Amino acid sequence: MAKKGDWVRIHKVVLKADERTAKLPDDTKACDLEMWTKGTLLEDAEIGDIVKVETAVGRIVEGELIEEGPYYTHSYGK
Repeated sequence: MAKKGDWVRIHKVVLKADERTAKLPDDTKACDLEMWTKGTLLEDAEIGDIVKVETAVGRIVEGELIEEGPYYTHSYGK
């Protein structure tokens, strides 16, 4: 269980594929527009719950809790 104040990652589908503009390339408009965000959990929750987090810049964002204690990674690929 994630506790209020924990650093977490959330996920949300911002737009379904059929809601996106027709002006996009075909391969892009066939996909949902998704968001993954990290922030501080505002209430206790379990993985899979819809939660609100406060991001590092102070925005309040809602989405599905997918990870507790995410870490930063960076790669230039193989």
